[in-house]
Amino acid sequence: MSVAYVRHIGPYQGDGALFEGLINKLMTWAGPRGLLRFPDTQMITVYHDDPNITKAEKLRISVCITVPPDTQVDGDVGKMQIPAGRYAVARAELADDEFQGAYDALYGGWLPESGYQPDDRPCFEVYHNNPKEHPEGKHITDICVPVKPL
Repeated sequence: MSVAYVRHIGPYQGDGALFEGLINKLMTWAGPRGLLRFPDTQMITVYHDDPNITKAEKLRISVCITVPPDTQVDGDVGKMQIPAGRYAVARAELADDEFQGAYDALYGGWLPESGYQPDDRPCFEVYHNNPKEHPEGKHITDICVPVKPL
């Protein structure tokens, strides 16, 4: 997938205001360029680092939207490819404080029994709703973990 993104370096876990600010910055850039074509446009967050290994102040995330491959970017907005390959995908309805538990269940529960191991590509999340429109304020999210056979 070709995506345009805004990146944050530093702690992010549980910081809904940070994510909202990044999303607003990206939408403000994309809207006037005609790049918001919902439902075709997907909202994604890419997690470049493992928070169990990388120090919080060095963690990198990219809040993204899918864009045509020939999209030109500028300023604080970059463009990258999310690599193709095999991913374990877990769909969940999550409150802001429930994401870590979902990752723990995926990595600590499903993955060890699956016959797969994590691959070197980054994890990402695909969002299917606006949590402000959900009756319980939850995110309907696909957690996508790159995997390869053991």
